[in-house]
Amino acid sequence: MYPIFRMIKGVAQSLRAEKLDFFDTHVSHHICWPWDLDFWFELNNGRTLTLFDLGRVPHSIRIGIIGLVRRKGWAMAVAGVSVRYRKRVRAFHKVEMHTRLIGWDERFVYMEQSLWRKGECTCNMLLRAAVTDKNGIVAPQKVPEAMGIDLQSPDLPAWVQSWIAADAERPWPPEPNPHETRP
Repeated sequence: MYPIFRMIKGVAQSLRAEKLDFFDTHVSHHICWPWDLDFWFELNNGRTLTLFDLGRVPHSIRIGIIGLVRRKGWAMAVAGVSVRYRKRVRAFHKVEMHTRLIGWDERFVYMEQSLWRKGECTCNMLLRAAVTDKNGIVAPQKVPEAMGIDLQSPDLPAWVQSWIAADAERPWPPEPNPHETRP
């Protein structure tokens, strides 16, 4: 089940919190509840992706994007992720989530999110998102322009550029597995 009550709490807190500049980091605190666990009694990898919503939406509110998106009739869509899982998060562990905007290119916005426990990073995610309208993808540069902000994206770090290049090499649609038999 989607953590709707946690999201409501996060949104309410972000509406009361101080505004952030575009490239500031939003920090939120969470608890790994028993319903977040997998069969190994640790935070489920799929649930981790869902919980990262609890950082992205409040971050977007605090930097002013959500209000703009709603006014313009735009939407936001995740277009790709890469996650590194390094430390276990178990039931009732408290974690700190960091969410920040890295920059954008001509089509996508790139964000980084991470979970921290006792000063150690448990997982880190690079996310590519698109702002969309009824005609498709809205150029990310139009977002700060529509907000009346004269802002260009900083150069994307080399590791982000490498991920973009590697992901562009993947075939789409995926090629069928030659060893797979179909009825």
